[in-house]
Amino acid sequence: MRSAEELDARLAGRLAELRVERGWSLDELAARAGVSRSTLSRLERAEISPTAALLNKLCAVYERTLSRLLAEVETEPPLLVRAAEQRVWRDEESGFVRRSVSPPHPGLRGEVVEGTLRPGADIAYDVPPVPGLEQHIWVLEGTVEITANGRTHALHAGDCLRFLLWGASRFRCPGPGPARYVILIVLP
Repeated sequence: MRSAEELDARLAGRLAELRVERGWSLDELAARAGVSRSTLSRLERAEISPTAALLNKLCAVYERTLSRLLAEVETEPPLLVRAAEQRVWRDEESGFVRRSVSPPHPGLRGEVVEGTLRPGADIAYDVPPVPGLEQHIWVLEGTVEITANGRTHALHAGDCLRFLLWGASRFRCPGPGPARYVILIVLP
């Protein structure tokens, strides 16, 4: 598995490429994403590691899921991904761990992601990365409160929630233990 520093460096490079491809200045991207210019500059130079919330804002601006963005920093997505080779991304600040179980592929619309939230973790996303994104969330362990499109749902082990995401969303683990869940993501 590749180191976190290598992934951050490739991710920083890809984010800079996406901005340049669109002909945007850092100021324009800052205005579109609602993120400070200095944060974006440091991110593109791999001086900071992005949080889940920051990456979600950038994914929304670039109309990509996080999995697709992460896949773009890989050379070629494989057909089979062994458990030991699945990409794991950690946001230590928010208490979120994300495992890309099935890598996204440009020709396919679905992907599978495993998420783990530590007790007390609370992650809010202002906008979906892609409006109308279909999500199926199946809780494997613990309890997670999910707010999507203005409605909050408390899910426990075995529960499954599905929705099309058009607005803000929030994932919160009330505890006492961590929450582990699977998200099936389908692009519109």
